[in-house]
Amino acid sequence: MIEVFLVVAMMIASTILLCLYRAVRGPGPFNRVAAASVIGTKTVVLVVIVGFLFERPSMFVDISLLYAILNFVGTLIVSKYLERGDLCS
Repeated sequence: MIEVFLVVAMMIASTILLCLYRAVRGPGPFNRVAAASVIGTKTVVLVVIVGFLFERPSMFVDISLLYAILNFVGTLIVSKYLERGDLCS
C-alpha cells in the first residue's frame, strides 16, 4: 500500500513541476496566478498523502486545510490586485 502512495506522490510532484513551468513562463499574469493556485492545490493533496505515509493523517490534514485556506485567500488578493491595480478600493 505504501508503494501506491509513493507512486501517486511522485506523479503529483511531477505535475507540480509542469505547473511551475506554466507559472514562470505563462503567457499572461492571469495564467500565472491560475498556475500558482493549481500548484497550491496539488501541494495540499501531496501533504495529505505524506501524512498517510508517515501514519499521522490527522495532523497533516489540519496542516493541509490551513494551507488550502491561505492559498485561496492569496489567490483572491493577487487576482484583485491584477484586476484593479489596488487592493483597498
